[in-house]
Amino acid sequence: MAATDPTVEAVFDAVAATAPAIRDALPGRRVEHGTENPSGETVLAGDVYADELLADALGAVDGVGSFVSEEREAPVDVGDGYAVAIDPLDGSSNLRSNNAMGTVVGVYDGALPTSGRELVAAGYVLYGPITTMVVADETGVREEVVQQDGPDGTASRSVVDDDLSLPAEPTVYGFGGRVPDWPADFHAYASAIEEELKLRYGGAMVGDVNQVVTYGGVFAYPKLTDAPEGKLRLSFEANPIAYVIERMGGASSDGTRSILDVEPDGIHDRVPLYVGNPELIDRLEAALEE
Repeated sequence: MAATDPTVEAVFDAVAATAPAIRDALPGRRVEHGTENPSGETVLAGDVYADELLADALGAVDGVGSFVSEEREAPVDVGDGYAVAIDPLDGSSNLRSNNAMGTVVGVYDGALPTSGRELVAAGYVLYGPITTMVVADETGVREEVVQQDGPDGTASRSVVDDDLSLPAEPTVYGFGGRVPDWPADFHAYASAIEEELKLRYGGAMVGDVNQVVTYGGVFAYPKLTDAPEGKLRLSFEANPIAYVIERMGGASSDGTRSILDVEPDGIHDRVPLYVGNPELIDRLEAALEE
C-alpha cells in the first residue's frame, strides 16, 4: 500500500481537530446568522462558526496553498500547495431539528475551479451518534472515529476500517428534491428503485451518502424542473463525494458522465449528483437517455 501524502494527512488531522469544537458549539448556534452565502442560501450561526474554525486550522497546514469554502465568495490564499475545498456544515438546515450533519473536504492538486480529476484526497466528517470521518486518498478509503481526548480540546483519530469498499448487494436509496420537481425520466427511474431498495433520506447529503457507503445503494440529488443545473455544489460537495464513492469501487454521474469529469466555470457551480453501486448508476444513465 502506498504511503499517505503527509500534507493530506495533515489536512485531515486539522479537520479532525476541529470536529469536537464544531460539535460542541452547535447547541448555541441553531439560529440564522442574518446573511446569505454566495449561493444565495440563508446561513446559520453554526455554518459561520464551522467555516471560521476550519479556515484557521487548514490555513495553518504546511502544503496548503488556498482555502475555498461554500460560505466564501472567493478562494483565500494561504501559501503554496494544494487547494482545499470544504462545505463546513453540510445539512445545516438539520440543525434546528437535531438531525445528522457533516463536513465535506476535497484536496485538489490545482487551483479552483478545476475538475474532480485533480483531487488527491477527499472525505467527510459525520456528526451522528458517533463522530466519524471517512477519508479517501491514493491508498484507499478508510473510516475513523474522532474523539475529544480531554478538556484542552485535542482530538484523536482511530481507524475502525482501513479498507472500505461499497457493499456488492445494494440495500438503500435516498433521493433529494421535491418529487413534483423531478423530471419525468428520473421519476420513472426512482419508481423502479423504490420497488427494490429501502428508503433512507435525512436531508443532509453526508448522512444520506454514508447510508450508501455502509449498506450499498444509490444517492441522488437530481436536476429539478426549477433547478436544471442541480442543487449541490460541484467543488465542495459533488466532487469530494464522487471521489470517495469511486475509490470504494462505486460510480458517480451527473446523468451522462462521471462527476469527476465535469469541467466547472466557477467555484460555486452546481451539478446534479448520482452516486452508488455501478449497476444502479448505469441504469440511471440509461433511464435519463431514453
